[in-house]
Amino acid sequence: MRYSFIALLCCWSWTFYSQTPIADSLNQIESIDFVKADAEIFVNPVSEEISGEINYNFNILKSIDSFYVDSRNINFDEVLLNGKPNNFRNTGARIWIKNELSPSENNSLQLKYLVKPKQAVYFINWDIADSINAPKQIWTQGQGKYTSNWLPSFDDQREKVEFDITYHFPKDLEVMANGKLTGSSVNDSLKSWDFDMKRPMSSYLLAFAAANYAVEESKSASGVSLQYFMPLSEKANLEPTYRHTKTIFDFLENEIGVAYPWQNYKQAPVRDFLYSGMENATATIFDHAFITDSIAFKDRNYVSVNAHELAHQWFGNSVTAETNNDHWLHEGFATYYALLAEREVFGDDYYYWQLYESAEKLKELSDGGKGEPVTKAGATSLTYYQKGAWVLHILRERVGDEAFKKAVKNYLERYKFKTATTENFIAEVEAAANVSLSDFMAKWLNQTAFQGFAALNSLKNSEFIQNHLNILALRETPLEKKKEILSAELDFPVSDYTGQEVVYQLEGETSATALELYRKAFETNNIYVRQAIATSMERIPQELKSDFESLLSDESYITKEVALLKLWMNFPQEVSIYLDKTKGIEGFTNKNVRMLWLTLNLVTPSYEPEKQQEIYNELSGYTAVHFPIEVRENAFSYLFQINSFTTQNLLDLMQGTQHPTYRFRNYSRQLLNELLKNEEYRQKFIALKNSLPQKEQDYLQTKLN
Repeated sequence: MRYSFIALLCCWSWTFYSQTPIADSLNQIESIDFVKADAEIFVNPVSEEISGEINYNFNILKSIDSFYVDSRNINFDEVLLNGKPNNFRNTGARIWIKNELSPSENNSLQLKYLVKPKQAVYFINWDIADSINAPKQIWTQGQGKYTSNWLPSFDDQREKVEFDITYHFPKDLEVMANGKLTGSSVNDSLKSWDFDMKRPMSSYLLAFAAANYAVEESKSASGVSLQYFMPLSEKANLEPTYRHTKTIFDFLENEIGVAYPWQNYKQAPVRDFLYSGMENATATIFDHAFITDSIAFKDRNYVSVNAHELAHQWFGNSVTAETNNDHWLHEGFATYYALLAEREVFGDDYYYWQLYESAEKLKELSDGGKGEPVTKAGATSLTYYQKGAWVLHILRERVGDEAFKKAVKNYLERYKFKTATTENFIAEVEAAANVSLSDFMAKWLNQTAFQGFAALNSLKNSEFIQNHLNILALRETPLEKKKEILSAELDFPVSDYTGQEVVYQLEGETSATALELYRKAFETNNIYVRQAIATSMERIPQELKSDFESLLSDESYITKEVALLKLWMNFPQEVSIYLDKTKGIEGFTNKNVRMLWLTLNLVTPSYEPEKQQEIYNELSGYTAVHFPIEVRENAFSYLFQINSFTTQNLLDLMQGTQHPTYRFRNYSRQLLNELLKNEEYRQKFIALKNSLPQKEQDYLQTKLN
């Protein structure tokens, strides 16, 4: 009934226009070709509003009596069609233009508008007092159909337009956006930034990021400008964060065999990003959590995301999937080519280890009856990304390097700046290899089950994997029967992965043989083998105490964090020594080592008793809304463990329950559920309810009910 009523209302609204408007989301793409867009956009971060003007140039391919531009909650001040005011209807989701138009070229649509975006544009810390050192940022996220929240554009990714945009921002910000910066100027408190694109792209790939950035530049081997943005306060981390970027870029251009399709390439980290990264055309935005220093780089770096988003510039941005069933043409390709680039950086063992781990996950999913075809619309990320990468890995083995690379090159050149289907790609491979791939498509593309046996045979092409599988097979073998084999695996040069497996097989063992192997593992000085000791050993034998203490000096924040906790638990009488040694260490961007240190300090009253309040204030203060979400979440977790939340912490938590970043929002909601089980906290939340913003009030009330 509701659908029928809405449909009737829409028809009634169009009565004075036309009884039968022909342009809709299914056929507009066949009736009109939007070629170019020139826009001028003013961003007001204080009011969180965007105003501007966009002028579309388009060709009419078939006679129409109406057409639309997607525009969510946008208010229009002026609409000009071919320079003249024109009737329009604003549905709140689209603006419909009524006019009889015959096939013609060089038509124009000019839209002047104002909007307060409900999503897609995120204003970070603009409501925080200047007295608080809270970096201010603005950034966008357009995938899948969100750009129309701030720019009248097209939710249909098949519509590709060349966008040239001038942005106006507060003058103290540095701006990154699609295309080449062709000019800038300052007028009072505003600075304008003129960006030019030379090629058409889907609207979801439009983006900008503005912050107090430092910017450095290098050039690829082919002469493409590579720009690296970094918040000024973290400029020292620019090199390790972007380490290997030029290597990755040069490798991909050479491996793919098609020149980088855009004018330049730039990247910028932003706080509280919705995902790991987003491959906007020429302008990748990624999450602040991937900022790294040289120590963190060993455990948690940006290389994989960096390579993945860069590969998208070819696969997804230049050639775009025609339908949702073809989405693996974006994610499977980007994952596969990122793995190839990482192989260039980290070596063959890394490449095969990543394939092995993803195969294990895919097989588990498949064996549980939850496998999916890669051509399924709305499949999981594991299917699109990892299974899609496996499809390409196996396909390359099937047809050979030469045919595979020829097919990829032909595919990218034939459908450049257009859309394509899975069938289009497979046709290129069949032509290049002169084979039929119908059986391959049935098994690898369209079948729910993962081809585990074929994947295993492929993995066995790696001597490293063969050896690793042999070591895995020893898990149930008594230690005395396998000690020589395990010991040999710890000889130089030790494998990062198999060396860790050796350590895991020692877990819980306390015999003289085990202690001997542990000592040998310590002596490898392999950071990952030593890390495996830290994470797997719960009870530290007295004989290994000094070896374990040495882990606090390892160049790994994971190792430092875990070793500190394990030493505190095993040797409480020496906790002062361990806290002294780790006092000034922050760790990753989530302050993992620092937060553990603060918490252990608080639960060790004998250590710096005069600073207990100061220490608590620091830990408690990290839940504040101006900190990155990875910091806030870590602080909430430790405060929960010591059961000590201030009123401000509870207010900060309620803000988190409505946060736009889903992973932090879900975490905050789960923590709220736990706290409401405690009657004391329940009463505190009830007392706070009326002081909360309306959305938070409403959500809390549903939980209280």
